[in-house]
Amino acid sequence: MDGAPQTSAHDSVTALGQHGKRAREKLARIPVKVVPPERRDALPKPSWLRARPMMSETVAGMASILREHRLHSVCEEAMCPNIGECFGQRTATFMIMGGICTRRCAFCDVAHGRPLPLDDEEPARLADAVAALGLRYVVITSVDRDDLRDGGAAHFARCVALLRERVPGIRVEVLTPDFRGRVDRALDALSAAWPDVFNHNVETVPSLYRAARAGADYRGSLALLRRVKKANASVVTKSGLMAGLGERDDELLDTMRDIREHEVDVLTIGQYLAPSKFHMPVRRYVSPHTFDAFRAEGLRMGFREVVSGPLVRSSYHAGETAGVG
Repeated sequence: MDGAPQTSAHDSVTALGQHGKRAREKLARIPVKVVPPERRDALPKPSWLRARPMMSETVAGMASILREHRLHSVCEEAMCPNIGECFGQRTATFMIMGGICTRRCAFCDVAHGRPLPLDDEEPARLADAVAALGLRYVVITSVDRDDLRDGGAAHFARCVALLRERVPGIRVEVLTPDFRGRVDRALDALSAAWPDVFNHNVETVPSLYRAARAGADYRGSLALLRRVKKANASVVTKSGLMAGLGERDDELLDTMRDIREHEVDVLTIGQYLAPSKFHMPVRRYVSPHTFDAFRAEGLRMGFREVVSGPLVRSSYHAGETAGVG
C-alpha cells in the first residue's frame, strides 16, 4: 500500500516485529482453503468500479502525520479503495492496538500473527494527532486481540475518553472486533466511555462464515450489537456487509433483516475486492442498480440509514451517515 512518502503500511508492520504474516502464509491454516482462480477465470473488473487515484500531496501529508505519531490507519492496512478521497478530505479511520491481528479472515489483508503488548501511550498519541489534524469526527477500529482478557475494550475506552478530553465536541465512532468469549468484560470496559456510534461488522451471510470469518460466530456478532443497544440506548449502532463473496441476493436480504431485528440503526453495504490472489476470490460484481435496491429494501426494513454502493466501506462518510457528525 503506498500512502506514506517514505514508509509503506507493510513496512510499518515489519517495524513492529517479525511476527506478521500476510496473503498465502497467513491463510495457510484456515478451515476452508482458498483456491486462487486461474488468470483466465478471474472476473474482469467492471468499468464503473473505479476509485479515485490514491497518491496526492494531501494523502502523503496525512500519512506522514500518522507516521509521526506512530499510528496505523485501516485505510492503509486494509488497502481501502477510498483512501485517496478520505485522506483528501483529511479524515481517517485509526487502527489501534498494532497492525497484527490474531484472526485469519480470508477476505482481509491485515497481517496475522502474535501481536506486541499494548502501547499505553497510544491513546495520547491518537488524541494529539486528531487535534493536529483538526478532525471533528473520528473512527477508531482495531485488529482482533484475542490475547487480551477484554479483547482490548478498555484500550478503546481510554482512547474515547482522552479524545473527548483533548478535543472538546469531538464525535467518536468505534468499529470493534466481536470480543469472542469476552463480551461481558468488554461491555463493562466500554461503559467507562461510550462512543457516539458503536459499529461491528457482520461482514457476510451465515453460510459463508466458515470460509470468510474463521473463528467468528454469526449469532455472536448479532448478539453483541443488541447488547450494546440494550446497555445504552443513546448509542447509534451500526454494522456492515460485503457483497460479491458468493452469497445470493436473498441470503444478503435475510442477513439484513437479522441485523435490523437486533436493533441496529445504520447499515453499510459494499463490493468485496480481493486484496490478493491468495484471498477469497470475487465471485460477482454487484451492479450500482442492485446496490440501490439493497438500500431501498433496507430503509423499508426500518434502518435509519443504509449506505450501499460498490466502493462503500464501513467508515465511508461515517459522520454523515450516522447522523451525529
